[in-house]
Amino acid sequence: MKFFIAGATGATGRHVATLLLQQGHNVVTVARNPAALQSEVSLYPHLSVTAGSVLDMADSDLDNLITDCDGVICCLGHNLTFKGMYGAPRLLCRESVERMAHSIIRTRRQQAEHQPPTKFILMNTNGNRNRDLDEKLSRGDRLVIGIVRLLLPPHRDNELAAEFLRTDIGQNHQDIRWAVVRPDGLVNQDQVSNYESFPSPVRGVVFNSGQVSRINVAHFMTRLACDAGEWQRWVGRMPVVYNAE
Repeated sequence: MKFFIAGATGATGRHVATLLLQQGHNVVTVARNPAALQSEVSLYPHLSVTAGSVLDMADSDLDNLITDCDGVICCLGHNLTFKGMYGAPRLLCRESVERMAHSIIRTRRQQAEHQPPTKFILMNTNGNRNRDLDEKLSRGDRLVIGIVRLLLPPHRDNELAAEFLRTDIGQNHQDIRWAVVRPDGLVNQDQVSNYESFPSPVRGVVFNSGQVSRINVAHFMTRLACDAGEWQRWVGRMPVVYNAE
């Protein structure tokens, strides 16, 4: 299978790329600094890295990368610096998701025969509610998330990216099917360990929250990409992922 990854140089996206490459899949990505993936390039001939970014590329160049991909996986996020959180582009995730979705639609409609809808897997945050469900938050969590939404643009960006898939693409799009992965507090681990996925948070999202390793999130996302049963379980939904206790 062939996958396009946005954010493959990030802490989680790098795990996603490596896991897919280890399974023998073809991976296509863009990076402002392709040298950051030099070790992966030297190890895996089926990795293709193009210099640039999703937002800066011409439509035709992005289409050439995404065409014939079985799935698009977005692990983009803002750098945790003042410039990264408050500088341009403030809607990095939302605008990138929209551009990639439109590219999928353009390239598929140029094909003589449509294949099954392209999978779009978005890494998001457990602080974003799935508005298709009656998800309850504690009063404290609601207060903190409301403040974060006002003061930290990346949180609103994550919400808008997920909402684009939920409302603009929807559940029955002929070209795209999606899943939004909402990890709890991210931590680093070297190896995949036991983890659990749920339709909605089973803990607080701020108070009494849990943890999940980045490599476990990546493993879950690659299962969504490659395992038909796991995909059918979560397509059109926003699973929350935790390390198993």
